[in-house]
Amino acid sequence: MRAIIAALLLACLALPAEAAGIDGRELGLAWGLPLLGILLSIALVPVLAPGFWQRHDGTVAAFWGAAFLVPFAYAFGTDAALGELGHVLLQEYLPFIALLLALYTTGGGVILRGTLHGTPLTNTALLAVGTVLASLMGTTGASMLMIRPMLRANAHRTRRTHSFVFFIFLVANIGGSLTPIGDPPLYLGFLNGISFFWPAQHLFAPFLFCAVILLGLYYALDSYFYAREPERPEVATPHAKLNIKGWRNVVLIGVVIGGVLLQGVWQPGNTTIFGETLKLERLVAVAMFLLVTLVSLRITPHAMRRENDFAWGAMLEVAKLFAAIFLCMGPVLAILRSGPEGAAAGLVALTSDPSGAPITWVYFWMSGLLSSFLDNAPTYLVFFNLAGADPAHLMTQGAATLAAISAGAVFMGANSYIGNAPNFMVKAIAEEGGVRMPSFLGYCGWAMLVLIPLFVLCTFLFFR
Repeated sequence: MRAIIAALLLACLALPAEAAGIDGRELGLAWGLPLLGILLSIALVPVLAPGFWQRHDGTVAAFWGAAFLVPFAYAFGTDAALGELGHVLLQEYLPFIALLLALYTTGGGVILRGTLHGTPLTNTALLAVGTVLASLMGTTGASMLMIRPMLRANAHRTRRTHSFVFFIFLVANIGGSLTPIGDPPLYLGFLNGISFFWPAQHLFAPFLFCAVILLGLYYALDSYFYAREPERPEVATPHAKLNIKGWRNVVLIGVVIGGVLLQGVWQPGNTTIFGETLKLERLVAVAMFLLVTLVSLRITPHAMRRENDFAWGAMLEVAKLFAAIFLCMGPVLAILRSGPEGAAAGLVALTSDPSGAPITWVYFWMSGLLSSFLDNAPTYLVFFNLAGADPAHLMTQGAATLAAISAGAVFMGANSYIGNAPNFMVKAIAEEGGVRMPSFLGYCGWAMLVLIPLFVLCTFLFFR
């Protein structure tokens, strides 16, 4: 962790006086190859060379980051390349990783003690609770809070993979669709003028439909596997009352949520750091998240973290891989932002009919499929702007379009491990707990089998 922070600081010190952004109109589709490279590396290297990946995942991430930066520096100049690096670090990566770090640390200091046996009913109840909590404390916060109780409850199970795949579907993604706290795309909408309760009013029906279908399907699947378990130790184990330990960390999670909301209601102005214009409220929030992390580490006994099987491996893996992903997806998002003037003009044109009216189902699938492999927050913003970026219009006459964009970005973040940050973190923590998680392509196969048919039904019911 210290090495990552030191590298980021050195990179910031190397930035030029004025940071340059990417003009998507100047870029061809070939600039998306580094992003494709890091995605294929995440998909294939852990399967083909697992030992190499465990030791050198950071090296692979750095290679693909350089595969973008070096040609970009050659084509547009060193200052432009360093400017883009600074933009990604200061505007996107540092706020992202600071929030994730705070939630990871505080969530690791909360323990649900008592008798939790991984029966189908218990597992389904844990998933349902996590799904509800995701809109109240964010998909990352709910995932970090519920993942370890889920692991302990199923420690005796021989078939556990499906439980954590559905955990990602529900807790890490679809559950966060009702409030701006729930998922970053909705938070960006909040910052751009969408009212706080708009998602709950317009996304509740598709959320409930997906949640009920997935929970029911999970219960049936888990019951099938549970009936084939060789042992059921819960039959002979005495029942112990459930209780929560680590309430001070629960309070700190509340502080983190307050820091997120603060950025939507307090705009004191801007400041310039290394040539980047940064909002003061974002800097204050980042400082809050880092302070919460330090306080949590200070006040949480080491014995409690050991009991919770807390380790830094998952956080480090996410930090390294998403640094490269954020950097490599920059040109792809810039091309999309350039709309009809960019190399993806044909793709952008699909969002409207010949009269210029938006096509709701296209917005749902296009924002969703791109959110499956790009960060879903900036992808949401791209389509928000394509739809006019007028919050008053989008909340009323354009409500169907905004609902499609919002649901696509939030729901389909579950289609791959990198669609939403908690996905990869849940995978890493589950593997640390001894669960054999699917490979990148294997997980996408689960999504194709379970989620895509569900989203097709959603299209006909809600987004035609």
